[in-house]
Amino acid sequence: MSMNDVLRTIDAEIARLQQARALLTGSGKGARGKKSASTEVVKAKRTMSAEGRKRIAEAQRKRWAAQKKAVK
Repeated sequence: MSMNDVLRTIDAEIARLQQARALLTGSGKGARGKKSASTEVVKAKRTMSAEGRKRIAEAQRKRWAAQKKAVK
């Protein structure tokens, strides 16, 4: 085998492995024409204000108090 034949064989193997990886990870267009991961929109993580946390905590305390009152 000449050097060019070896390089062509290696390039073909690399292309085959990259295609298999894309199919397994779901990135790129596979057999079903899936969208690549880079085209998906990433939503920002939501954060709650201190006021919102306080309201939720107070509402939960009310529920606990009502539950304790019902048991007695």
